[in-house]
Amino acid sequence: MKTEAFKSINARYDYKPISLCPKALPPSDEYFECLIRYNTQAGIHATGTAKMGPNKDSSAVIDPELRVRGISNLRVVDASVMPNIVSGNTNAPTIMIGEKGSDLIKDTWNS
Repeated sequence: MKTEAFKSINARYDYKPISLCPKALPPSDEYFECLIRYNTQAGIHATGTAKMGPNKDSSAVIDPELRVRGISNLRVVDASVMPNIVSGNTNAPTIMIGEKGSDLIKDTWNS
């Protein structure tokens, strides 16, 4: 935070207390070790934000052919249709969803 770029916009780090380490005060090594140890998230691998499900599931916004319910000619073909985050990287499963979506779109146009 001491760089010219940060100084030019008056940037500050917003330190939040960590309940699991109440004695760890920022910006100490103890604070950041606690933050890394107990405040991990899969923030860049978001999944499950557009629920896919059968027609009888009123809470599902995506049908089994990846179409958005209630909006014609719109499909969701990404990781948001996964019900849960996978244990590994989301890249390969997302590519598979894209391939399946591509096949579904081609089938629609060919019929």
